[in-house]
Amino acid sequence: MQDPARVHAICEDYRAGAGIDRQLDDADLAAGRKIACPTLVMWADNYLAGSPLEVWRAGCTHLAGAAAESGHYLAEENPTDTLAALVPFLTSARGTK
Repeated sequence: MQDPARVHAICEDYRAGAGIDRQLDDADLAAGRKIACPTLVMWADNYLAGSPLEVWRAGCTHLAGAAAESGHYLAEENPTDTLAALVPFLTSARGTK
C-alpha cells in the first residue's frame, strides 16, 4: 500500500467491480450463463458477516467454499487456513473436465 501505482490499480479493480463487471455479470445471469469450472470462494470470517456462497451459487455450477479466521487479506493473515482450503480443492479439481 506504499506504492501509489498499486493503490491506483486496487481502486480501478473496485471501480470495475461496481461498474462494467457488475453489468456483465448481470447479463450473464439473465442469459442463464454460469461459471462452468470448479470454483472456490473463500471469505474471512472476521471480515464478512455470514457466507457469500448463496450469492456465488447463482452463477456457478461447481461451487465450494471455506471461511478463514482472518481479516480482509486471507492469504497474508492466515496462510494455514488458506492453504488448508486450497490444497484439497486444487487436488480434487485436477481431474475435472
